[in-house]
Amino acid sequence: MNKFSFYKGGKALCCLFLTGLLLSFSSVSAGNPYRRISNLSQQHHIQGIVTDGSTPLPGVTIAVKGKTNSTAITDYSGQYRIAASAQDTLVVSFIGFKTAVIPVTGRSKIAIVLQFDTTTLQEVRVNAGYYSVKESERTGSIARITAKDIETQPVTNVLATMQGRMAGVSITQTTGVPGGGFEIKIRGQNSLRTDANAPLYIIDGVPYASDPIGYNQTATTYPSVTSPLNSINPDAIESIEVLKDADATAIYGSRGANGVVLITTKKGKAGKTTFTLNASTGAGRVTKFMALMHTEQYLAMRRQAFVNDGLTSYGATDYDINGTWDQNRYTDWQKELLGGTTLLQDVQGTLSGGSQRTQFLLSGNYHQETTVFPGDFLYKKGGAQLSLNHRSENNKFRFTFSSGYNAQNNDLPAFDLSNEARALPPNAPALYKPDGSLNWENGTWNNPLRNLNAKFESKTNDLVVNTVLSYELMKGLTVKSSFGYTDLSTVETRTAPSTTFNPESNVSSATSAIYFNNTKRSSWIAEPQLAYDTVLGGGKLGALLGATFQNQMTNRIYQSGTGFSSNSLIYNLAAANSVKVLLNDETVYKYQAFFGRLNYTYLERYIVNLTARRDGSSRFGPGNQFATFGAVGAAWIFGKEHFLNSLSWLSFGKIRGSYGTTGNDQIGDYQFLDTYTTSTANYSNTSGLQPTRLFNANFGWETNKKLEMALELGFLQDRIFTTAAWYQNRSSNQLVGVPLPGTTGFTVLNSNLNATVENTGFEFTLRTVNFNRKLFNWTSSLNLTFARNTLLKFPGLESSTYSQQYRIGEPLNIELRYQYKGINPQTGLYDFTDLNHDGLISTPEDKQVITDLNPEYYGGFQNQLSYKNWKLDFLFQFVKQKNTLYPLGFAGQMSNQPARMTDSWQQPGDQSAYQVYTTNVNNAAITADYLYFQSTAFITDASYIRLKNIALSYELPLDTKATLCKIMLQGQNLLTFTKYPDGDPEFSSYGYLPPLKVITAGIQLTF
Repeated sequence: MNKFSFYKGGKALCCLFLTGLLLSFSSVSAGNPYRRISNLSQQHHIQGIVTDGSTPLPGVTIAVKGKTNSTAITDYSGQYRIAASAQDTLVVSFIGFKTAVIPVTGRSKIAIVLQFDTTTLQEVRVNAGYYSVKESERTGSIARITAKDIETQPVTNVLATMQGRMAGVSITQTTGVPGGGFEIKIRGQNSLRTDANAPLYIIDGVPYASDPIGYNQTATTYPSVTSPLNSINPDAIESIEVLKDADATAIYGSRGANGVVLITTKKGKAGKTTFTLNASTGAGRVTKFMALMHTEQYLAMRRQAFVNDGLTSYGATDYDINGTWDQNRYTDWQKELLGGTTLLQDVQGTLSGGSQRTQFLLSGNYHQETTVFPGDFLYKKGGAQLSLNHRSENNKFRFTFSSGYNAQNNDLPAFDLSNEARALPPNAPALYKPDGSLNWENGTWNNPLRNLNAKFESKTNDLVVNTVLSYELMKGLTVKSSFGYTDLSTVETRTAPSTTFNPESNVSSATSAIYFNNTKRSSWIAEPQLAYDTVLGGGKLGALLGATFQNQMTNRIYQSGTGFSSNSLIYNLAAANSVKVLLNDETVYKYQAFFGRLNYTYLERYIVNLTARRDGSSRFGPGNQFATFGAVGAAWIFGKEHFLNSLSWLSFGKIRGSYGTTGNDQIGDYQFLDTYTTSTANYSNTSGLQPTRLFNANFGWETNKKLEMALELGFLQDRIFTTAAWYQNRSSNQLVGVPLPGTTGFTVLNSNLNATVENTGFEFTLRTVNFNRKLFNWTSSLNLTFARNTLLKFPGLESSTYSQQYRIGEPLNIELRYQYKGINPQTGLYDFTDLNHDGLISTPEDKQVITDLNPEYYGGFQNQLSYKNWKLDFLFQFVKQKNTLYPLGFAGQMSNQPARMTDSWQQPGDQSAYQVYTTNVNNAAITADYLYFQSTAFITDASYIRLKNIALSYELPLDTKATLCKIMLQGQNLLTFTKYPDGDPEFSSYGYLPPLKVITAGIQLTF
């Protein structure tokens, strides 16, 4: 275990912060006995309602002008009540609306109608992590969505809520199986290691580890091991901010190299206690299937394959064509095995309210979802969230507490049926016998439903807790401490019973097996901070100092058991004939940092922002544990310059830029140490140890240098608002494995490689207020990203093991392929270019054609419309990209093929799209098909435009104001426009279920 000692240097600072904090808290309860009490003898209570002309507005602040102790906030139905005199004036303010000034003039009831104000977009405060900043004054690149965008989507993964809604954020769904994951890249791939490009997730100030918690031998239903992100409840989220450039991420140091995703959960609001109930139900199906051959086309292909191979009779095992199976039978196996309907049910209840000084929120949720596979499988997810906010009477002491507990219970087949659904012959036998048992057709086929006997089950419990305490020591000087704790535990099992084999094979339960994964991960974090804000020299100065102390512990044990006397005992390891511990370890990750920020705004138009962080990580060797990262950001709000006052159509203008460095320590724990593991070989009935890794004290940080320039413009009172940004990120000192000769006993040495990866891109956003009327409003938003990934430098690439994977000057996500020439009209075989002219098409020198599989551009187009009580929201997502076709092996074998492959070569002179069929006899054809799969011919346009989300809601005009009722209809992945021929174009892994299109209907009650 690595002795990580650099905590000692930070203990003194931590104690200093905490001591000052405790001393400050002791004065909270003292209060001020001489506080001013307003004379209310001449006041009376005024009440009424605040609306936007048609809809009540909850959460509106109403204050009496000139009196700091007289305010009110409207409740969920827009109602308010406030004490004021006849001569007072009410000031009514709400984000997104113009501030209204209303003289009382002796009235006791006042109905207030607020007008929309598009320029308030500049005043929205954006969460930047350790601080918040006005949208108009930020110097960094931050993308944001709110609960208004999230609540319209019937999804269960937090990444799904962001898809297509943020510039520079590429998200791909990896599978449509419940509990499946998503891949995210923020401004491209920085590291050569694909597992080191995940962003940092922060939930209410607490880092949330996104490292996989599954085990490859357990979670075989998914393309990758299980992600913990499914534990986060999207319905509990108030906003998601994504930090992208150096100015925004450098304050997070090494953890922010790949961007930062800040998740803020919902909090209680002052006002009448309200209860909101949301209930919905829906259904989902696969978005698009492959176009495969039907029985007539398939049998014609098979017969022609026999003719091509010169075979005059069918073999005894050619059941599909020798008459054993019905020649007229047709089954669309994709619909049979993947064409089911998943049923979804959601229920959520929220209780919130409180006074001006104390607010609370308590909510609970439950989600249930079946699968599209045959059989009774169920994914269940539920949880509870609690939030409590309090501030003292003198507004100096503030306390915030938030916690979330979520539990998942996933029951799935252990194997995805997608591959078999596409490969099975269309005239294969029926799944069931007349008596309802599985049909094995006298042992002539492997019934695909055999795989349903193997189950994957996963249970995950996840807790996130955060507390923030702050006290204003003096005007502008605040001391604050944040404390967080996370605890995640998961238990996964995958069974492989003997019942998955054909009964004709007489396989006994002695071959049955089970795999167990038990993972527990807990962490704590403490972050004392000191913030100071003041007016200085005609401007505003803000300073922030803080420290981070984090500890994370992970315990894993992977086990397997084989050989059971009965399959009914398969979950009992004690009943196994052989039990193996595949992995059992405990890892500790310790992290310490000191950070600071200095911000100065002069004349409300010139802004400079400096951030720095000194990081320490236990993942590096002695002398390399610490590194310093920092950034500078600047902005000029030229729209406020006096010489532009004559341009009434220009409501806002800003130029901003940033440059800085961040790091990356996503390499796993103890990678620099020489480590050992238990040996599978025994000596004298005793297990020994064997080395697994070499020591490298020079193992250091990856470094990411980020540069950005951006222009923001607002026109016509910000009814048109646009942002254009250019960025350049260069990641060097790559943490990869350097190959070693096999004679050393090791194939790789963990080390830093002097390679540089560059990501450049252009991001464009546009927001327009098309209509802004009393009864009708229409807003549109567009985001568009052009991105380019390039390997700039890689010394010794040609002689390394990466020589057939990367090319200097090209993206990381490339494929080297053979150059396809077409069908040889004489031989009927696929033909390729012999680049090295040696007469062979099998050497690496011939496989040199570069194919870029990164998206050329991507984005989304969203529209939000409202008319009286109706609201409509829809989003189109689009991606311009290339991808490979779906591989099904050579045509002519006992496996179905794409319908387009009916156009095949049969005789010399044919001009066909596909080569000669073969049953497996023509080795030249099999080799040509293998090369075809690795050639440029297998690359196609996989671009698409998708109606990603649509939501329609109607608020019922009830007679009573005590209850609000809204009915909702929502859809996800409804329509897809693409030229991609082999199913859904969004896939990232072969053989797994594509995304589902989902439609739900729901109701929301508030009372």
